[in-house]
Amino acid sequence: MSATNASADAVSATSTDGTGACPDAGEDSVALGIRRGTDNEDTLELRLPDELVALFEEGRSGADTATVDAAARHGDVHGHGQQSWSDGTAPPAARTPGGDDLLDGVADWGPVATPAGAFQLVPVRVERDLALVCRWMNDPAVTAFWELAGPQNMTEDHLRPQLAGDGRSSPCLGVLEGTPMSYWEIYRADLDPLARHYPVRPHDTGIHLLIGAVTDRGRGLGSTLLRAVADLVLDRRPACARVIAEPDLRNIPSVTAFLSAGFRFSAEVDLPTKRAALMVRDRSLRDLL
Repeated sequence: MSATNASADAVSATSTDGTGACPDAGEDSVALGIRRGTDNEDTLELRLPDELVALFEEGRSGADTATVDAAARHGDVHGHGQQSWSDGTAPPAARTPGGDDLLDGVADWGPVATPAGAFQLVPVRVERDLALVCRWMNDPAVTAFWELAGPQNMTEDHLRPQLAGDGRSSPCLGVLEGTPMSYWEIYRADLDPLARHYPVRPHDTGIHLLIGAVTDRGRGLGSTLLRAVADLVLDRRPACARVIAEPDLRNIPSVTAFLSAGFRFSAEVDLPTKRAALMVRDRSLRDLL
């Protein structure tokens, strides 16, 4: 089941008044959402050794050359290795500008079957997806927890540092049956400021979720997708033993969705912008919860 208003036109829409303001969210866009907070400067300055970065760049350069060659053979008219949403299919994976090696290639994880249909995480491309993500962020129900309401440049300022970073956080659209209907952030919780607030383990991987349309809320779809994505993380990241989430304690629907998706409540955590419920999905318990 796909969102009724996250259509191909919505993804490619831009402001019509020249101000960069987002289209009005109206009543068709509501969230089941959590986020880390708005302090973009509060980040751990952990750097990879220069030799390792060089190896990553060398490998990525070869992969990018192969992608360009493949696109040329297949007549890719979009110029960035991705199909248009208008053909109704999820586009093939493509790496984000900053690379995502720290997350074992989110762009290459591919689609998974869920009870709701085929689902895939597709890395955000600002030029293609900004208007849609901004529209979702400006819904009052989203604003209460994400605090990113405003013109497109505010959403862009949230997305670009992730896309241009070292790959510790990957912003994605959730594409269900060919339709973008949710926004996700897959991130290395052990390299995030969150790590200062709980007993972190190496390769802990965090997830944030925002569901775009009101018609996709309140009927269990969030739990279905959370379970699917958490299991996808565990399948694609062998070194990761736990998937972490930290919804606002006030966001009862979000906490409930995580519990229904096989996460367990671990603790209450005081973060800089909220009091959160630390939710954990353990690899060792995935078949029991």
